[in-house]
Amino acid sequence: MSVRVYDLAHSRTGDKGDTSNVSVICYDAKDWDFLRHALTPERVLHAFRHIAKGPVTRYEIPNLKAFNFVIERALGGGVTRSLAQDIHGKSLCNVMLAIELPDPSPRTEA
Repeated sequence: MSVRVYDLAHSRTGDKGDTSNVSVICYDAKDWDFLRHALTPERVLHAFRHIAKGPVTRYEIPNLKAFNFVIERALGGGVTRSLAQDIHGKSLCNVMLAIELPDPSPRTEA
């Protein structure tokens, strides 16, 4: 079994040139440590591989139980150069929220 990021957090996006930043904010502080371990920059880059070349840098914001992922080379050259329908990358939070993560629940064998 797995969970998706949207089960544990919500997200917002922003952009600057050809770089997108996608925040992930935990609904509940108890999920912070799990997301710290499971939602790695490598996992995020893999999820965005169809549009982003990377790299991805993750910034932790512990007081808010949030992360900011900076995804480089993700917007087709930026607002003034991109032919993408969503040139600002506002819908990229949906890609982030759909990332599947391993089940955080402890497993018990019968």
